[in-house]
Amino acid sequence: MKKKVGEYAATFVEPGTIIGVGTGTTAYWLIMTLGAQVREGFDIRAVPTSRQTEELARSQGIPLTTLNDVDRLALTIDGADEVDPRMQLIKGGGGALLQEKMVAAASERMIVIADEQKLVEHLGKFPLPIEVIPFGWKQVQRRLVSLGCAESALRMKEGQIFISDQGHYILDAHFGLISDAKWLGDALHNIPGVVEHGLFIGLATEILVGFSDGTVKEIKK
Repeated sequence: MKKKVGEYAATFVEPGTIIGVGTGTTAYWLIMTLGAQVREGFDIRAVPTSRQTEELARSQGIPLTTLNDVDRLALTIDGADEVDPRMQLIKGGGGALLQEKMVAAASERMIVIADEQKLVEHLGKFPLPIEVIPFGWKQVQRRLVSLGCAESALRMKEGQIFISDQGHYILDAHFGLISDAKWLGDALHNIPGVVEHGLFIGLATEILVGFSDGTVKEIKK
C-alpha cells in the first residue's frame, strides 16, 4: 500500500517546481520514484523535512534546497500517522513534526499520502507528539494534565532520550479521542516550552489513500 500510494503521489509533481518532501515509510517510496525520474532528466528541486529525508533524497540524486532559499513551495507531499474525515492530521511519529509543519505552511498545496490504516473517525488513538525544549520539559508535562492528557512520556530511542533534528525533546501524549483539535492545538501553543505539536489543522488540501487491494483513493476538500 505504501509503495503504491508513494508512486502515485509522484504523478502530482510538475517539472520545474520546488516541492517539500516529507519523512516516513510512505514518503520513502515517493523519494525513490522521484529519484528515478530525476535521473532520467525530470527537473525539480526539493526541500527535505528531516535529515533522514535529506540523506535519502541526496542519495537518489534529487537536487535540494532549503526553506530559507525559497519564497513559496508549489507543493508538499508528506505522510501522516492519523487522518480524520475533516482532513485533520496527527504527525510526528518520525520526530520531524516541526520542520514538516513549517514546510507545509509554506506550500500552496499539501498532499498527504497514507495507507488505509491511518484513516480514523477521531484523532487521538495515536499518541500526540509534542516537541519541547529540554530545559524544564517536566513543567510542560505537568501542564498537559490540565488539558486532558491522561499520560505522556519522553520519547526514547535505543535507551537514550530521542533528540529531534533541532535539538529538542519529544513528549508522546495520550489525550484519548480529540474532540476539538483546533482548541487543543491552540492550548498547547500557549504552554511555555512547547516548540510545536503534531496536530496539523487546515494544512492538508488532498489525501491519497492506499488500500490493500492495490487501489489509491483521492480525497479533496
